[in-house]
Amino acid sequence: MNATRGSVPVSFFGIAVGALALANAWRVAVRIWPLPHGIAQLLTVSALAVWLIVVLAYGRKWLLHPDEARAEMSHPVQSSLAALGPVSSLLAAIALLDYSRPVAVVLFSVAVTTQLALGIFLQGRLWQGGRKPELVTPAIYVPAVASSFVAGTASAAFGWAQVGFWFFGAGLLSWLAIESLVLHRSAVHEPLPEALRPTLGIQLAPPVVGGVTYLSISHGVPDLFAQILLGYGLYQAILLLRLLPWIRKQPFAPSYWAFSFGVAALPTMAMRMVERGASGPVEWLAPILFVFANVAIGVLVVKTLGLMLRGELLPAAAPQDGARGSALDNARSVSRSTVQNPATGG
Repeated sequence: MNATRGSVPVSFFGIAVGALALANAWRVAVRIWPLPHGIAQLLTVSALAVWLIVVLAYGRKWLLHPDEARAEMSHPVQSSLAALGPVSSLLAAIALLDYSRPVAVVLFSVAVTTQLALGIFLQGRLWQGGRKPELVTPAIYVPAVASSFVAGTASAAFGWAQVGFWFFGAGLLSWLAIESLVLHRSAVHEPLPEALRPTLGIQLAPPVVGGVTYLSISHGVPDLFAQILLGYGLYQAILLLRLLPWIRKQPFAPSYWAFSFGVAALPTMAMRMVERGASGPVEWLAPILFVFANVAIGVLVVKTLGLMLRGELLPAAAPQDGARGSALDNARSVSRSTVQNPATGG
């Protein structure tokens, strides 16, 4: 990177989330199919390394550029993406269970406490109103929905199923409430700015991430509710494929990692259902979805490495005059843009 580039945006935790989610998919895959266990282990270690790098880089941002970090937390879109920090940490805690339960428990405790505090703070701010319609995006799912679902999955992994029920309930009902808000904004207001369109990838995550949580806290052959969640996840995946040409008007940027969590969770849910005894179409659908997820996230990795090699991975450094940007300028800053104004909130 060069001096014209800024510090790590909080949205980069989405890269860690995608990497950890793919590693989790592989850990499920090697349990049900004759695949090399070494690949799952390598992806898990690599994903943990990515997570640690992002944690350290973001911590450095708070030490060296606290004004930028606070500006992100004031921005209505970027602040929602801050919840990806505890989400990625919860996924890391699950991955660490195979290596050190005490370390994993400590990380879970820190992450779930942060997740609750941040989620309640950000949801409370949403309830206070005043958000501009153009800045209502699927990112608002992250603090209450994604965080709660992943906390539920992690709780079950540590053997605390009842706590997992509570988090699942919080995530499920928050999802149902927030989805109507996102759809209303999309239907009756101006189209999303191009820079924010990749955040629509988050739309795939709630049904399938929630489905993984539901399978983690339930037992036996997957029931009707699990099938319903998978069905809605498949529908959302097809809908996003239909929207992809429109979304891709925004050139590739790290914001496209918004797709990765849902893309990885979709086959994970299908594979967990097969593992639990589900039969029929899901048995042949699961490997197709698994291959698709690996290809899709592989493309994200290659394109991200390309940005890094060209010195374009980080957003442009903010000027020193502290000028405030427009809502559209601030929106662009979410997507590794060339915006010159620091993000300030509405």
